[in-house]
Amino acid sequence: MFDRTSHRKRPMTRREMLCRCANGFGGLALLHQMAREAQSRSLKPHFAPTAKSVIFLFMDGGPSQVDSFDPKPRLTRESGQKIPIQTPTTVFNISDKVFGSPYAFRKYGQSGADVSELFPHVAACVDDMAIIRSMVADHSEHTAANYFMHSGSGFQGRPSMGAWVTYGLGSESENLPGFVVLESGLIPPGGLDCFGSGFLPASYQGTLFRQGRRPIADLQPLEDDAELQKNKLALLGKLNQGVLERFGKVSEIEATISNYEMAFRMQTAVPELLDFSKESEATQKLYGIDEELTGEFGRECLIARRLVERGVRFIELLTPARKGLDRWDQHLGLENGHRINAKSTDKPIAGLLKDLKSRGLLDQTLVVWGGEFGRTPCAQFPDGGAVSNIGRDHNPFGFTMWMAGGGIKGGHVYGATDEYGYFAVENKVHVHDLHATMLHLLGFDHTRLTFRYSGRDMRLTDVAGNVVKDLLA
Repeated sequence: MFDRTSHRKRPMTRREMLCRCANGFGGLALLHQMAREAQSRSLKPHFAPTAKSVIFLFMDGGPSQVDSFDPKPRLTRESGQKIPIQTPTTVFNISDKVFGSPYAFRKYGQSGADVSELFPHVAACVDDMAIIRSMVADHSEHTAANYFMHSGSGFQGRPSMGAWVTYGLGSESENLPGFVVLESGLIPPGGLDCFGSGFLPASYQGTLFRQGRRPIADLQPLEDDAELQKNKLALLGKLNQGVLERFGKVSEIEATISNYEMAFRMQTAVPELLDFSKESEATQKLYGIDEELTGEFGRECLIARRLVERGVRFIELLTPARKGLDRWDQHLGLENGHRINAKSTDKPIAGLLKDLKSRGLLDQTLVVWGGEFGRTPCAQFPDGGAVSNIGRDHNPFGFTMWMAGGGIKGGHVYGATDEYGYFAVENKVHVHDLHATMLHLLGFDHTRLTFRYSGRDMRLTDVAGNVVKDLLA
């Protein structure tokens, strides 16, 4: 390098040396990463999909299967008696006494599926649903169970299923992220890593939309003058391009530039997404937006439908926060807690299913409902409390989830638990099987949707999982 004033070589500065070394030593790693990202952008489904997008209605905390979609008459007959089967160790100390469901069940639809009084609106949609009564998971503690349900691993740092879906399919929307999480006051145990991209590129992680009219912090334009804002962004683009020309292609810099560009497009797309002025009054009533108890989650469900219409691939809705209630995690006071949680979500979810169907979107949208596990049929008594305040502990050994749309066989009840609803005993569906089936509906062989990391080809289903073909239409 020459000094122009003296025409003699001058020593390289420390900053220049570090910059050149960083670019040099990082070149091979960068080349590999760019190749992986280029591959991810060009992935194609392995076969024709039946679903284009997923809406995951995550019931954080673990709703009780025996109080919702899996009636057990024996629980009612023997309520208060000692359960005559050997039971596993649970997270908290519970009694060995059977706790009969406080809710009545009845049959609905042409399929005659049994649904409790908690879900009268969803019950009207049973002929579009496949109710899985034989789910099993590997963890009984919230954080590990949440990681497992979302990523197929009970450990922190693995890509969530939303990240895998967008890695495989990309996004049809240029103005919105491919993976959106709609938060309603509570983030599940495990935090934002439940929606992370893990070892996949960061562009596949979930984007959190919080409550209110400004769901994304710092997204609103700093300038009222649109032309001035546009000119500032153009200048920023030139400066960024200069950085790239000076330092070479660095993935972190490129990602930052890409995020700025997406944020600029979202400044217009997000306000339009949240503007319900063109939605009819009847549609908003369908979701229960006009009611105090259902308005919050109804708004989320309507946003989910609008996100599907705009090409977003994976949308997750989180359980709304209720004052004095701990999500669906009713260790105490289950009767009242489950009733309030159900009332706040039942009508909005039914509205979502009906609205998607009326618009011809349900056939191409896979809707999944469930928590990270279920609850025990035995009672958990409060210390010195009243019997009316009974709750249930965590139960990953046999619980219920349901799926609808996107190629699912509607009006179908699959699998079974024992007479007490404790263990899955027929057609068990492991969480890995659920993930494999979801990917299949999206057009992917789960064993072939992989990403090379830490010396092996990683996948959502790890080294397990089977497509549950009996659930497919």
